[in-house]
Amino acid sequence: MLSDIEIAQGAKMLPIKEVAASLNISEDDLEFYGKYKAKLSEEYIAKMQGEKDGKLILVTAINPTPAGEGKTTTTVGLGQAMPLINKKAIIALREPSLGPVFGIKGGAAGGGYAQVVPMEDINLHFTGDMHAITAANNLPCALIDNHLQQGNVLGIDQRRILFKRCLDMNDRALRYVNVGLGGKVNGIPREDGFQITVASEVMAILCLCSDAKDLKRRLGNILVAYTYDGKPVFARDLKAEGAMSALLLDAIKPNLVQTLENTPAIMHGGPFANIAHGCNSVRATKLGLKLADYCITEAGFGSDLGAEKFLDIKCRLAGLAPSAIVVVATVRALKYNGGVAKADLVNENVEALKKGIVNLGAHIENMKKFGVPVVVAINRFHTDSDAELKLIADYCEALGADFALSEVFSKGGEGGIELAKKVVEACEKPSNFAPIYDEKLTIKEKISAIATTIYGADGVNFTADAEKNIKEIEELGRDMPVCIAKTQYSLSDNEKALGRPTGFTITVREVKISAGAGFIVALTGSIMTMPGLPKVPAANNIDVTEDGKILGLF
Repeated sequence: MLSDIEIAQGAKMLPIKEVAASLNISEDDLEFYGKYKAKLSEEYIAKMQGEKDGKLILVTAINPTPAGEGKTTTTVGLGQAMPLINKKAIIALREPSLGPVFGIKGGAAGGGYAQVVPMEDINLHFTGDMHAITAANNLPCALIDNHLQQGNVLGIDQRRILFKRCLDMNDRALRYVNVGLGGKVNGIPREDGFQITVASEVMAILCLCSDAKDLKRRLGNILVAYTYDGKPVFARDLKAEGAMSALLLDAIKPNLVQTLENTPAIMHGGPFANIAHGCNSVRATKLGLKLADYCITEAGFGSDLGAEKFLDIKCRLAGLAPSAIVVVATVRALKYNGGVAKADLVNENVEALKKGIVNLGAHIENMKKFGVPVVVAINRFHTDSDAELKLIADYCEALGADFALSEVFSKGGEGGIELAKKVVEACEKPSNFAPIYDEKLTIKEKISAIATTIYGADGVNFTADAEKNIKEIEELGRDMPVCIAKTQYSLSDNEKALGRPTGFTITVREVKISAGAGFIVALTGSIMTMPGLPKVPAANNIDVTEDGKILGLF
């Protein structure tokens, strides 16, 4: 059996100008990054604003497990299947982060015969967006330390500097660091830290801004520190927003690539959903809606994280409304939720499936709370038994959700035809999309609404630090949606609580404002914004041959 990278390296890619031509995009509207990648020009994006929108389809999933769910694979396969039923579609995905590529999770380009290509480029440096975001993030950090060194006219309290440096790599040793050591010439000593680039506010801003003007405004609104007398200091006070914008002028342009079957794909932005808002850029999604009758996008991790943030943050701030939601699950993952060890998931176990299927039920019910038709996609494996598949089909029917098998991993677009038909049908049903909370509520009320309505918690505990944070933030303004940082493995904040846990409370230990992005961040449990590497990192298996061929990527 061929690996993902072997399948991708054997693909017959079209020059990106030919993929663009299928969307009536001319060469003049492209900014080429080699033969198979291009950015879409600002002039083209502006020209498309008056075009009619297609229908928006969100792909999400159950809580992830070590068995894998295949959400991106399903998204890509669905995009490949649409032309096979004579529907014009485009997919809009996030860009992979180097952290999971070299860590444990892997990339974000799909799998098997449902991938976006060139796979190696996409999973590594791509068009340099991640590096631009990293540089733009670290510039105000350098300006802050220089400001302290050069007299500190603003009176910044070095104990209350909020804005952290970032790096697009898992590196736990950088979570807490001391800077400015080595004597007077090297700066003012203070405590600092790094977060991964995809958790940075600059990434969120890039993914939520509408244009270059909005980008600059949002960057200027980043709260970076407080003064000795408790006054807020923003990036604009350091005159940082202009230079930051300059670093991001190319990065805010969406990237055009293709699937293994040469269907178009836009990839842009890549915030994680467990520690950030988990959606590709508003610009990419809105452009996708102009380019095709169906724009298929995804949100990170399970629907309790990525989809909730897509619907409550991205759609609210950008004025978007999905016509259908696809919830991806696997028989194996549901059996894992039912208590089966990973090594035994290949064996039929209907009883364990009955126990674990409640996790799927929670995600179906949660998505229906937003007023949008739901389709369940079972990413089929050859070990799935007929009895197990029938149990899921009956379960979905009882909950009023359409159901389809997906075999896009092994068959590409052909394996997603049944799913594509069900999704198109769902898009024609009435959709009354609405977020689950009013942004005028207090911060604590919004957090509680998510925890009780989506996670199934009995309530929320706020630590003393969180209470203090909230009081301070509400002085700056509270009418923003909430982005909760939480483990992706459970509906609760305890990653070991599988299935559909009950009788639990969520503990919020810290609350921060991302004033530039336009949302408030609540950190729960032990979630970290700078992940670490596993005992055996995926980086150990990656190599390059003498003729320059990459091996072991996936």
